[in-house]
Amino acid sequence: MSTEVAFDVDGVHLSGALTEPVGPLPVVVFAHGSGSGRFSPRNRLVAELLQDAGLGTLLFDLLAAAEEGDRSLVFDIPLLACRLLEVTAQLRERASSIAYFGASTGAAAALHAAAEKGNDVSAVVSRGGRPDLAGSRLSMVRAPTLLLVGSLDTAVIELNRQAARLLECEHTVEIVPGATHLFEEPGTLAVVAERAREWFVAHSSGS
Repeated sequence: MSTEVAFDVDGVHLSGALTEPVGPLPVVVFAHGSGSGRFSPRNRLVAELLQDAGLGTLLFDLLAAAEEGDRSLVFDIPLLACRLLEVTAQLRERASSIAYFGASTGAAAALHAAAEKGNDVSAVVSRGGRPDLAGSRLSMVRAPTLLLVGSLDTAVIELNRQAARLLECEHTVEIVPGATHLFEEPGTLAVVAERAREWFVAHSSGS
């Protein structure tokens, strides 16, 4: 059962849905990309499968409704990361452990935020992400990072491999067979959820 929550970040009102974790497992904060939001059916499906394993989830909007039409904001990684950091700080008042799940440009924001000194997140998972957009911040990430990319998303595979070479933390690039960028092919999103679940649980403080 999720609870509606709200965050005020520099005067911007961001809405979300929070599901509490079981025991010491983390709350997985979803960083949506490319203008997507907390009602994204793909991320909601992944969230439900994570919840089945006892993980908490926070689905929230990085952009306010009035901002969603501004495409430049979708690619403003420092802005998105700053908002993610502020939401993370507010969430720590009720969650002892936090992890990130990023999609598309949201993956870059998640890694950018994970690189922030003192932001001790337990793990990061990227789905069809653009981690390369985190640039030089990648070398500062300390959280174990899993980069999931569809085998048919050839351009993004190479961008993920380039980003992985800059990561100095534990990391893996995993190719999901038969998947394109949005993982719309039957069964491919379930593979993403399974691998994400395994990664988050394996790197939780209770493991």
